[in-house]
Amino acid sequence: MLIFVLLEKNMENEEIKGRVHSIETFGTVDGPGTRYVIFLKGCPMRCKYCHNPDTWEFAGGTEMTLDEIFAGYYSKKEFYRKGGITCTGGEPLGQLKFVTALFKRAKDEGIHTCLDTSGIYYPLKPANNGKTEEEYLNSGAYKSYERRLAEFEELFKVTDLVLLDIKHSDPEGHKELTANPIEPVLAFAKALEAHNIPVSIRHVVVPGITFTKKELRGIGEIMAGLSNVVGLEVLPYHTMGVNKYKELGMEYPLEGVPSLTKEEAAAAKAVILQAMQEKRKHDGGI
Repeated sequence: MLIFVLLEKNMENEEIKGRVHSIETFGTVDGPGTRYVIFLKGCPMRCKYCHNPDTWEFAGGTEMTLDEIFAGYYSKKEFYRKGGITCTGGEPLGQLKFVTALFKRAKDEGIHTCLDTSGIYYPLKPANNGKTEEEYLNSGAYKSYERRLAEFEELFKVTDLVLLDIKHSDPEGHKELTANPIEPVLAFAKALEAHNIPVSIRHVVVPGITFTKKELRGIGEIMAGLSNVVGLEVLPYHTMGVNKYKELGMEYPLEGVPSLTKEEAAAAKAVILQAMQEKRKHDGGI
């Protein structure tokens, strides 16, 4: 079961706070234009290729208010005229209320918002387990599910773009690679489609793991079922995070796996797009 983070509030002014790992003030790869990129602490995923294992724990980092976040943004606002604010992590949805509050303020101030996420925290409808319809709808599990959906609804209202990182297309492969199920990710993707939120798919291609025709075609087929996809980023696996594992005293899970070349990444992207087109043609198009 995923553990959700309870956001702390200042008792005097009840201002919501987020736990921040770091802030990049000149981001150029996490959304359109030049962006103010906020890396939040905490992530339940344990992706074997993760290059930021120092963001996994919810403890540590710096607790920041919205005023503190926006003070940094406005100190360099001229850079962000064609960009905006991106929340990433870690997994930003682990601090859902903070991200929603941050995006609400951004939209009030005319700032483009972008969410970089795996979607892993999206709630799944609980099983009925033999209850009558009335018992089911009044159960604690169902009411909790409804509350979480309502919280996500608020986020969707103030999100301009989502960078959705789909780690693996196969349920077993996803669990092996990330230690988490794929079902919340796919449910999140469909929810974004239902709310007409533009999505750019991100997929890390790792030799021997996701660099297979079956896997790449699987990603393409997932994309084919989403009418709101506006882009695809194929991210070649690299080993730049190895030193972080050493510094943290952690064993690197993919020791010996070579980096993916740009040529291999381009070939992988072509396979994904071809599979998407073929699937849409077969299904009658979107």
